[in-house]
Amino acid sequence: MTSRWPRPFCAANALRGRGFSLIEMLISLAIMLVLFTMMFGFGSRKNQLTKKQRCLANLQKLYLSHQIYANEHGGWFPRNPNAVTAEAALAVLVPQYTADPTLFICPGSKDKGIAADAILSKVRISYAYYMGRKATDGRRVLMSDRQVDTKPKAASAQVFSMDGKKPANNHHQYGGVFLFCDGSTELSAAGASFALPIETNIVLLNPKP
Repeated sequence: MTSRWPRPFCAANALRGRGFSLIEMLISLAIMLVLFTMMFGFGSRKNQLTKKQRCLANLQKLYLSHQIYANEHGGWFPRNPNAVTAEAALAVLVPQYTADPTLFICPGSKDKGIAADAILSKVRISYAYYMGRKATDGRRVLMSDRQVDTKPKAASAQVFSMDGKKPANNHHQYGGVFLFCDGSTELSAAGASFALPIETNIVLLNPKP
């Protein structure tokens, strides 16, 4: 006679059938880690937007040192006729006009930090500098994140990295920040929304490679 009751079964076997295997769990964790890194990692859009805001604050603080220097030098921002990098031109600001050389490092970059007693000309900073500007130059760019080259650029031309690779990738592929001669700042995509001319008396200096 056939029993109406089902055969006894092992609870462990049933759980095994309904649960995840170890491999499936590891794969799921790996996918979650990748997604987390994409959303919140160092090179993520969200993280770099935060870093750009901190970078903007750095440049605003540096503008104060530029302004004090200009007030003492006939309205001129730092000039060094022998400078071939931004560090050499801006070295005069430290420590007389700013006691915090760490401001010259972009928070979004992987540039090495600067010691508080560093000599600026002997280290590498993160920012490009338009040497030859005056405090009266208004909305002309004074400083920016490292640029792809030191040439003048038309509106929408590439200024910062478009793929997150060097050069000009302070904020990976998410653009950079501009500081103007009037002290205002602006966030930018990889291509600037305005032209970046270089007049005959102006030299664009990138930081050391």
